[in-house]
Amino acid sequence: MAYFDPEQLFEAMLDVAPGVSDLNLSVGASPQVEVDGSLKSVPFAGLERLLPYHTELVAMRLLNDKLELAEKLMATGSVDLSYSLRQRARFRVNVFSQRGSYSIVLRVIANEIPSFESLGLPAQLAGIADERNGIVLVTGPTGSGKSTTLAAIIDKMNRERSIHIITIEDPIEYLHGHKKAIINQREVGGDTESFGLALRAALRQAPKVILVGEMRDVETISTALEASETGHLVLSTLHTIDAAKTIDRIVGVFPKNEERQIRTRFAQSFKWIVSQKLIPKQGGGRLALCEVLRATSRTKEYVQEGERDGKSITDAMEDGALEGMQTFDSELKRLVDDGTIDPDKALSYATNPTNLRLQLAAEGSMSEPDVEAVEAVPVPATAEPIVDSDFDSLIER
Repeated sequence: MAYFDPEQLFEAMLDVAPGVSDLNLSVGASPQVEVDGSLKSVPFAGLERLLPYHTELVAMRLLNDKLELAEKLMATGSVDLSYSLRQRARFRVNVFSQRGSYSIVLRVIANEIPSFESLGLPAQLAGIADERNGIVLVTGPTGSGKSTTLAAIIDKMNRERSIHIITIEDPIEYLHGHKKAIINQREVGGDTESFGLALRAALRQAPKVILVGEMRDVETISTALEASETGHLVLSTLHTIDAAKTIDRIVGVFPKNEERQIRTRFAQSFKWIVSQKLIPKQGGGRLALCEVLRATSRTKEYVQEGERDGKSITDAMEDGALEGMQTFDSELKRLVDDGTIDPDKALSYATNPTNLRLQLAAEGSMSEPDVEAVEAVPVPATAEPIVDSDFDSLIER
C-alpha cells in the first residue's frame, strides 16, 4: 500500500481555495475541505477514496509522541489537540473513532489574531475589553466563530492594558504573545487535567482576566461565578443558540432547589452575552451575525426573576439599542435592507421568521406570507414536537 505524507495532503487541501475553514478526512470519501459552509472534494493522487489505513496514518502523525492523548483516544474514542503546519497554519484537531476506523477534522486557525474590524463585529463589543470584573459569554453552535471573537477581545486587552491574563483552553488555539499585558495560556490535557481544576488554581495566580475555553459542567460554572464575584473578569463560551437559552442553560445545570440563588448570582455577575451565527452573504463569503445582551437594571431583573408575559429578554434587547443591545432579527432586517444578505436566507436564520417576513413585506423587500395557506398545512398525527432541550443537544453535536 503506497505511503503518503500527511503534511503534503494538508498543504494541498489548504491550496484548494482561499478561506478554507476545515479539513475533513473520513473513510469512504475523498479528502474534503469546507469553504463558506459547504464541503468541497480535494483531488490527491492515491487518495480518491480514503481507507481506514489512510486516516489511521494521519491520526498517528498528529498524535506523534503524545502518549497521553493516544491513550485517551483509545479509551474514550475521541481526542482534541492542536497542530502546526510549518508556519503555514495552525489547526484545532479532533480525532474520533467511527465504525472501527478514525475520522479527523482540522479547524484552521489563522496565524494572526484578527481584529474587531476585520471580523465585522458590532463596534460596541470593543467595550468588553474595558470591563474590570463579571462574566462575559460568547455563545453559538460549533463553528460559529466564538473562539475567534474571544481572541480578538483578549488581543485588544493585551495591547491596551497592563494586566495579567490567564487562558484555559482545550486545545490552545490562538497564540498570544506578551504585549502590554502578560498572558499565560494553559492547555487542558497538557498543563492541567480539567477546566474546573485550572480555574480554581487561577484564583491563586493573581490574574485580572481569566478566559475559560468552555463552560462544560457545574464545577466550572460555579467557580466562574465565584471568580467574577471576587473581582475577576471571566470570559467563556457556551453551545447555546441565543441569549435567552444561555441563561436557561446556566441556571439549568444546577439543582432545581438552587435556581433562585443561581439566578441572583448570575444576574449580579454577567456583563455581556453575545450570541453569534455565521451566515452567507450575497456574492459569497460569510459574516458573523450577533445578538447582544448587556447588563442593565432591566435585564438583570429579567434574569433574576425569570421571563414572564411582557418581560422577555428579547423585548429588553429590542428596546435596548441605546445601550448597545441588538437581536438576531433586527440585524437580519438591517442586512437585508442594505443588500448584504438575501431575504429568503435571512428568514432561514431568523428567530421569529413570521415577524421578520411581515417587517420586510411592509418595506417591500418581499411578499407578505399567505396566512391562510400556512394555517391550512396539515400536521402529521405522528409528528412529535422538538423541545428546547432536544434542539440544544442537536446543536452541541
